[in-house]
Amino acid sequence: MELRRSKFGRICVFCGSSSGKKSSYSEAAAALGKELVERRINLVYGGGSIGLMGDVAKVVSDGGCHVLGVIPRTLMQEKLTGVAVGDVQVVSDMHERKAEMAKQADAFIALPGGYGTLEELLEVITWAQLGIHNKPVGLLNVDGYYNILLSFIDKAVDEGFISFSARRIIVSATTASELIRELEEYIPQHDEVVAKLIWEVDPRSYYTPEPEPMASAS
Repeated sequence: MELRRSKFGRICVFCGSSSGKKSSYSEAAAALGKELVERRINLVYGGGSIGLMGDVAKVVSDGGCHVLGVIPRTLMQEKLTGVAVGDVQVVSDMHERKAEMAKQADAFIALPGGYGTLEELLEVITWAQLGIHNKPVGLLNVDGYYNILLSFIDKAVDEGFISFSARRIIVSATTASELIRELEEYIPQHDEVVAKLIWEVDPRSYYTPEPEPMASAS
């Protein structure tokens, strides 16, 4: 099998810890894992071996690519996440988990999932909108799972709550191979205001007021 090298060293995958009701969801997760292996792309994800998360991680690990699971200490229970796949990085909370996953990734892909998947997905989209990162964000829209979300976003554009440039942040495709190809071709675009934002804070810019002198006793 000819291996197709990618511009991405590691992709972060957001997805459900459940397998869902359709076999097509697990099949798509496995297909994504296979595509990552063929392109020699490593994986960072929420950790564990259950649901779609496990489907992706096992294929990537079995294919010889590196798997990094980032798990809050509270969730380090086999009944919640299953047996670890690949390396595990334990963090203190959900906020640190998302920040570490984002730092480790060159791009993001969301498979079907629930509240947690949506929360992670929308946060990295918002970060891209604000210029915090320029990494591409993709939806693997299995069997139209994300059609309603995409329709909502288009409605928000029509109503003036999301700009046309921000709408282009989301890359959507129905197959893993098409999605990764489109992510590799993605060119970030920001409006003039966002392009001028600076998120790297110089510690010297912080102002620490001098303590007021204590009044002497009379």
